[in-house]
Amino acid sequence: MITDRERAAFEAGIKLGALYHQWVGVPVSRESASSLEKAIENAHIQQPYMTDIAVRLDRELMIPNSFGYSELSGLMLDVELTVRVNEASCHACIAREGEYPMMRIEWMDEDTEVSNS
Repeated sequence: MITDRERAAFEAGIKLGALYHQWVGVPVSRESASSLEKAIENAHIQQPYMTDIAVRLDRELMIPNSFGYSELSGLMLDVELTVRVNEASCHACIAREGEYPMMRIEWMDEDTEVSNS
């Protein structure tokens, strides 16, 4: 049987992968970055089990092409999200490690009731 904690970790991984592959390549500029951050957050918070998401894009990596924008790359993504399945939570992220956008679980937690007997 799969535990809620395992399901939370799975859901977090699926959500990070979907976010990455859905948005990489989209046109972005330093001027439009904040609205894209909000669009990504607003789109993904709708998904089942999502309780929190924060997206930051590295504007220093946004080098305009001849048309005045760049394409979102994985290296630009700094994402933190939390999913909750029943009482189990998983906090995961996409963060740059050297020259690679690494996805990882930051922490997991499962609420337990404390008895005062």
